[in-house]
Amino acid sequence: MTSAAREILGLGLCIVGWVGVILACGLPTWQVSAYIDGHIVVAQTTWEGLWMNCVVQSTGQMQCKLHDSILALEPHMQAGRALTVLVTLLGLVALMVTVVGAQCTTCVRAGKAKSWIVLAGGVLYILCGVLVLIPVCWFANIIISGFYNPKVPNSMKREMGAALYIGWAATALLLLGGGLICCSCSCAGDGESGFPVKYSASTRRPTSNGEYDKKNYV
Repeated sequence: MTSAAREILGLGLCIVGWVGVILACGLPTWQVSAYIDGHIVVAQTTWEGLWMNCVVQSTGQMQCKLHDSILALEPHMQAGRALTVLVTLLGLVALMVTVVGAQCTTCVRAGKAKSWIVLAGGVLYILCGVLVLIPVCWFANIIISGFYNPKVPNSMKREMGAALYIGWAATALLLLGGGLICCSCSCAGDGESGFPVKYSASTRRPTSNGEYDKKNYV
């Protein structure tokens, strides 16, 4: 696989991971009600997210309420908000940087500067993956600790929601895509060309007196 193909593949994975981060940030399913009493039918299900809490009735009706105060939130909720928003903005910056330094674009002249720009984009995507991993693992640790804590009543115990799994998948895509972008940059720097370069030979025609024009030899 050429460096350009690795670069395009890595950028595609990073974009999908970045969209996954945005989706996980907005979903209210970071933690959900735990069914541990053996009841098949329950009256309502509780979803808790970074921005709102939702209650889903057994009839299918859903009611959501935004968090009233940011300062009243628990530390892991505040950190989750800050880091996911930061990754959303940082992913947009990484996308613009990578596109500017990509081999398939002509925003910057080919050379070491272009390689350094695309390398910076790959590093930014890897940083995004690490930053997303922090709140996701923090939430998972709190949920698992509370689930196995005998002092916590069963009605207050929670399970990991879909948003956490989306966050883990987005982290893997960002890390893998960022690594591919960085590898494509190193390969391109070693002299591997991502796109073929065509050279056209100049045609020299003789003049009226049978001699070649001297400007062809300059």
